[in-house]
Amino acid sequence: MHLFRTVEKIKYHLVQQRKQGLSIGFVPTMGALHQGHLSLVKASLERNDLTVSSIFVNPTQFNEQKDLEKYPRTTSKDIDKLLRVGCHVIFFPEVEEIYPPGTTIKLPFTFENSSLTKVMEGRFRPGHFDGVAQVVYRLLDIVEPHRLYMGQKDYQQVQVVQSMIDQAGLTIDLEVCPIIREKDGLAMSSRNRRLDETLRPKAGIIHQTLNWTKETIQSYSLVELKARALKMLTIDGFNPEYLEIVDSNTLQPITDYSAHNEIVVCTAVWVGQVRLIDNLVIKF
Repeated sequence: MHLFRTVEKIKYHLVQQRKQGLSIGFVPTMGALHQGHLSLVKASLERNDLTVSSIFVNPTQFNEQKDLEKYPRTTSKDIDKLLRVGCHVIFFPEVEEIYPPGTTIKLPFTFENSSLTKVMEGRFRPGHFDGVAQVVYRLLDIVEPHRLYMGQKDYQQVQVVQSMIDQAGLTIDLEVCPIIREKDGLAMSSRNRRLDETLRPKAGIIHQTLNWTKETIQSYSLVELKARALKMLTIDGFNPEYLEIVDSNTLQPITDYSAHNEIVVCTAVWVGQVRLIDNLVIKF
């Protein structure tokens, strides 16, 4: 395994690997790794000669400074986990390496008028996806992978990144991997470790609600279905921010089930002081 802290050194190393004809898979992370992250690494290992994973807490995608400060940092444990799963290259840069002082990371595209970024997460976290696109574009420019691996849990983020890849004309395949869940259905997340111990046992209600929505989606009108689902999520200590039933590609709210082959139920729920997101894809 190779560990790099600077852009110059990792780029040089990867150039040498590409000269040998090796395929490169890339898994970007913000650390605090769990089995969900490691499943992405494993997926890359299966299809590529070389797997690269980054650990970088990106400051430009946080709306609140306190959220950035609270984000868990477990670097030594993260490196050990990546080593054990067989990751070949780890990129662990300082902020100054990703965003050099005095320079501007300019994107060859814009999400200013994109419908993908104005709904759901974009509505409650303005500017978040600009930061996501900025850091992913920068990391892809550094690593230059053949394949990029991301998890379905951040469904809207995946759609935004795919749009970024398309707009930038990058020849990179985006591989979306399934959500990895706890035994009670809670989607694995770095935020889960911050859940209040009295609320954590109830958190499975999020996935239960998504499953209920899938099972009964043709039994109610869309308005009533959403109202019932939101009521299910509104239990003591839980405050749903949204639950939307959207087209899987455009992320726009649907008005007629029969007009879609695939939709997604997406939700964000405050569990105490921790905000969790989840989704479920429904195919007809």
